[in-house]
Amino acid sequence: MKSAKFTEKKYLVVLAFVTSLFFFWAIALTMGDVLNKHFQNVLHISKSKSGLVQLSIFGAYALMGIPAGLFMKRFGYKMGVILGLTLFAGGCFLFVPAANMASFDFFRVALFILALGMATLETVAHPFVASLGDERTSDQRVNFAQSFNGLGAIVGPLLGGFFIFSGTGGDQSLDSVKTLYTWIGIVVLVLVFIFAFIKVPDLKDPHAEETEILEHATGEDHHHDRVDTNAPLWKQRHFVFAVIAQFFNIAAQGGTWAFFINYGVEKMHLQETQASYYFSLSMAMMMVGRFIGTFLMRYIAPNKVLAIFTACNIVLCVIISQSFGWASFVSLILLNLFLSVMYPTIFSLGLKKLGGKVHQASSFLVMAMFGGAFFTPIMGKIAETDVAHAYLLPIICYIIIILFAVKFYKPKTLK
Repeated sequence: MKSAKFTEKKYLVVLAFVTSLFFFWAIALTMGDVLNKHFQNVLHISKSKSGLVQLSIFGAYALMGIPAGLFMKRFGYKMGVILGLTLFAGGCFLFVPAANMASFDFFRVALFILALGMATLETVAHPFVASLGDERTSDQRVNFAQSFNGLGAIVGPLLGGFFIFSGTGGDQSLDSVKTLYTWIGIVVLVLVFIFAFIKVPDLKDPHAEETEILEHATGEDHHHDRVDTNAPLWKQRHFVFAVIAQFFNIAAQGGTWAFFINYGVEKMHLQETQASYYFSLSMAMMMVGRFIGTFLMRYIAPNKVLAIFTACNIVLCVIISQSFGWASFVSLILLNLFLSVMYPTIFSLGLKKLGGKVHQASSFLVMAMFGGAFFTPIMGKIAETDVAHAYLLPIICYIIIILFAVKFYKPKTLK
């Protein structure tokens, strides 16, 4: 059989544009964690209250997942991208009046609207990239685009550290925040204008194909499993538990990122700019972890890789919580190495054998990112006493993920 191409020439321009979206929303997501510490300094709020930054961001994911999926189904990928970018830019521009008023609540509104755009882009971009070519290479295109998401996650803390902590007015000013987000909003509006004039060829979504494609993507044989692809989603046990696992995965991730800079400052006595650069290094570990995880999955079943990586993070959290100096801080940096495979692997395992319900299921898995909003304020409350002890809390999340990886990942329809 002739090998399938990565993509077709007619899709190259659109593929390049949509891939860039993965880069942009990762920047915005990780800069939220830099803002978390900056708001503590400038607006004089507690760690638990600053955790409401993540509530605003991930709460938007909870509300926008299904509407974004319905909008995409009704108006197509292109209009879905334009809607997402417009909301993204609107949220950025609201940082100007929020900074002028020095209002934490106004900043949360701006972040919420920005995150509505991010949630829309994330819901649309994955199936969009997958559809830009042969279905046999759809996983390759998604992984390629996800690598730019990893790059954006590195750039976000670097931008935040350089412009926010070292920018106009210094550490005690909101001017640098206002300037940075204004320029991001302008860039995003330019992207809206450009994409409006890009012609998108007729597309066929490979996720609408039947389940052998999904089986190939995970490299497992489930021919003995009892699965009815026509059954409603709530009867698909593996999907339900994937949503639960994703909720706790993002809970652990959100809390880990939100207080990374606090840990660097309070436990390692670093300057905030230095701590943000170490945060960027940690994000680089996430990109490295995705390459390692992808390689290992050629030889080890994805659910087993997920279980092993999750167990490693439980050990690292124990070390972090004990404040062993550099040993604990290096462990904090390495958390992202093992967090790396969790989101895409849970997502992939949860979509297996769902037939034509994949779009609807994807919306729920995006909504599960609300876990980041639920957990972070709780970690913040513990961090007010000792930021190191707050890192014991994600262990609860990792235990639930291991249960999914070991027992509940197999496709099964409940009667």
